[in-house]
Amino acid sequence: MLIKDFSLSLIGSLLLVICVLVGVAFLTLLERKVLGYIQIRKGPNKVGIYGIPQPFADAIKLFTKEQTYPVVSNYAPYYISPIFSLFLALIVWMIYPMWVGMHNFNLGLLFFLSCTSMGVYTVMMAGWASNSNYALLGGLRAVAQTISYEVSLALILLSFVFLVQSYNVLEFSKGQESIWFIFLTLPLAMMWFASSLAETNRTPFDFAEGESELVSGFNVEYSSGGFALIFMAEYASILFMSMLFVVLFMGSNVSGVFFLVKLVFVSFMFIWVRGTLPRFRYDKLMFLAWKSYLPVALNFLILFAGCMIMTL
Repeated sequence: MLIKDFSLSLIGSLLLVICVLVGVAFLTLLERKVLGYIQIRKGPNKVGIYGIPQPFADAIKLFTKEQTYPVVSNYAPYYISPIFSLFLALIVWMIYPMWVGMHNFNLGLLFFLSCTSMGVYTVMMAGWASNSNYALLGGLRAVAQTISYEVSLALILLSFVFLVQSYNVLEFSKGQESIWFIFLTLPLAMMWFASSLAETNRTPFDFAEGESELVSGFNVEYSSGGFALIFMAEYASILFMSMLFVVLFMGSNVSGVFFLVKLVFVSFMFIWVRGTLPRFRYDKLMFLAWKSYLPVALNFLILFAGCMIMTL
């Protein structure tokens, strides 16, 4: 019986990872199409019908290219960090709220915070091990930014933990049966979305990859397979943050097609922001995290804690 349960959980995990990777492939296609139409052009449309196989053609091209590495780089961390980055981006999907299998565990949100904290180390390792000034600067920027916005993310999460009184992601679907949390806490939802953009190093917070001043940021020395893994990890994180936004704020009945529609819409918002907003100034990024989001998140936390004490 134990072997049967373990094998079912393993098959479920593998299916989830495969579905995420396919979702990542089509998210990149969606981004290129949407950015194309925002910039009044077509986007990929030559490979196959309407350019649909384009992500798979890109993957084949990148993974069949020769793997190069800088002679002066610290080879082991340089090689391992993209692999570890993708591993973290995929393993955090184990908190996906399923009614069956191993993934329904009670400390899911703590697991999410632990995995996002570990993600800082991969960027730092990639930037430092490349032994390039541009990569190191990009890595340092990314670390400072991620640590800053993790504080506001954790405080916003704690507010909802007080409301739901559980770290289990499944409990959020029960808590939103009558009304979605986005209607009750719209400021927190907007702050969460902006913090998610900063956490995944997306425009307007893409300082780790500031092309205008850092060439390509922490991944400047990566090509072929290493670059593809970093790219996949970033888009898996975008999909995951979109899923978590839907679970926290827009009801989380994961068995329905409507859940996937909401997930695609939130992912589209990530792309929409990239197509419309310019990059922030770095001091304004830090000001936003520490002087705006932190006090507001703390005030909401105190409010929800007081509400919970009043109901006891």
